[in-house]
Amino acid sequence: MLGENHSLRHEFPDHIDTITSLNSCDEHFAKILKQYDSLDKQIRNLELKDSPISDAEIHDLKQQRVEMKDALYHQVMLAEKN
Repeated sequence: MLGENHSLRHEFPDHIDTITSLNSCDEHFAKILKQYDSLDKQIRNLELKDSPISDAEIHDLKQQRVEMKDALYHQVMLAEKN
């Protein structure tokens, strides 16, 4: 769906405590999460405003978002194992 919220907290509500903890204690995680949130917002805005962007460009942005989400989720899972 266009304009759907893909924030990490929304995508993984069962891991909110870990996400919050990592965001406050892990500088690298916090930096990537901030970039992820910014990219997610950019994609939503482009979709909702029907901005002039090619399908290939929006696909590239969404691919970046997926890769960032995977990396963040991996860090969350590692933190929960420890």
